[in-house]
Amino acid sequence: MANVTELPIVPTPLPASWTAPAASSKSVSPLVERRLLPAGQAYLAHVRRAVHNLSFEEHDKHAEEERKRYEALHGTGNGAEDDLGVGDEEEPEDLLTLDPKEWKKQDHYAVLGLSHLRYKATPEQIKIAHRKKVLKHHPDKKAGVAGDSNDDAFFKCISKAFDVLSNPERRRQFDSVDPFYDIFETDVPTASQVQKAKNPEKFFFQSFGPVFEREARFSRKQPVPLLGSFDDTKAVVEGFYDFWYNFDSWRSFEYLDKEVNEGSDNRDDKRYTEKKNKSERARRKKEDTARLRSIVDTALGVDPRIKRIRQEEKEAREAKKKGKSQVNGQDAKLKAEEEKRKAEEEAKRKEEEEAVARAEAKKAKAAAANAAKKARRQQRAAEGDA
Repeated sequence: MANVTELPIVPTPLPASWTAPAASSKSVSPLVERRLLPAGQAYLAHVRRAVHNLSFEEHDKHAEEERKRYEALHGTGNGAEDDLGVGDEEEPEDLLTLDPKEWKKQDHYAVLGLSHLRYKATPEQIKIAHRKKVLKHHPDKKAGVAGDSNDDAFFKCISKAFDVLSNPERRRQFDSVDPFYDIFETDVPTASQVQKAKNPEKFFFQSFGPVFEREARFSRKQPVPLLGSFDDTKAVVEGFYDFWYNFDSWRSFEYLDKEVNEGSDNRDDKRYTEKKNKSERARRKKEDTARLRSIVDTALGVDPRIKRIRQEEKEAREAKKKGKSQVNGQDAKLKAEEEKRKAEEEAKRKEEEEAVARAEAKKAKAAAANAAKKARRQQRAAEGDA
C-alpha cells in the first residue's frame, strides 16, 4: 500500500508596503473552499524536490538522466528491436573524410549507417539513425579533442543525408541514381553464359530472377510480375514479357542536374543550365530504357519456357494432323463401303427388274399362245359347222 506524506505549505507573509486594491463595481462570486488532492506529475516533482532538497535545475538534470537510463535498458518508444543495427555500421576513414561540398557524390545511406537497408529503410529508422549520428558526431561534443578536426565536415554530411532521405521526393530522386546498384549491372548474364551452363534451365532462373526483382521496384504499376517458374503456362509467360516490354519506370535523373553557379543572376545562364539538364535527363532516361529492354531481350532469347511451349505446340499440331489423317482414312473406307453397298443394291435392283421383265415376257408369250390356240379351235369349230 502506498504511503502518504503530508507536507505543510505555509504561504509567505505579505510585504509591509502592500495595499489592497480599490473596490471594483463588478460583482464577485462568493468564496468557496475546495480541497486540493495531492496528485499529478507536478505534485510528484514537488515532492521529489522537497524530499531530496533539490533545486529546479538539479531536479530536471536528474529526471533527464533517469530517462536516458530507462531508454538504455528498455529501448525507445519505437521498440528496441527496430533500433538494433540502425546507424551502428562501421565508419571507414574515406567516409569520415567526405567533403560536404561534394554532397551529391556521397552515399547518404552509408553516411547514416543504413547501407544494409538502403531503399528499404523506413522513415522511422532514418530518424533513429540520424539521431545516433548527431549524438556521436556533433562538433560541440568533441570540441578540442585531437584528431577530430573533420568532425564538423562529417556532421554537415550527416545533416545533408538526413535532408535528402527524410524528404520523399528527394529520396526518390537519389534512389533513382543510387550508386550502390551500379555494381549489379555486371550480374546480368549473357545468352552464351546460359547456353554453356551445366544446367541451363536452373541457371536461367537463378541468374535472371534477382535481376527482375531488383528492377521491379522502379515500376509505377504494382504488383510487378516476376520471373516465375519453368511450369508456367503460355498465358503467364506472355503476360510477363508483355509487362516488361511496356515497363513504366518512375526513375528520374534530376538528382544529377548541374547547379547554377552560386551568385549568378544571369537569366540566360539559368535557362541554358535548365535546358542542358533537361536534355541530360532525357538522354539518361533513354539509355535506362534501352538497358532494361536489352535485359528483357536476352531473357526472352534463352527462356527455357519458350522452348518448352513451342515443343508442346508442335506436338499438338502433329497429333492433330495425325488424328485428322486417321479420320480421313476412316471416311474414305466408309465412303468405299457405301459406294459398294449402293452398287450392290443397284445390281440387285436391275436383276429384279430383269426378272420381272422376263416374267412379264413369259406371261405375254403364254397369253399369246393361248390366244392362238383358242383362235385355231374356233376356226376348226367353224369349219365343222360348215
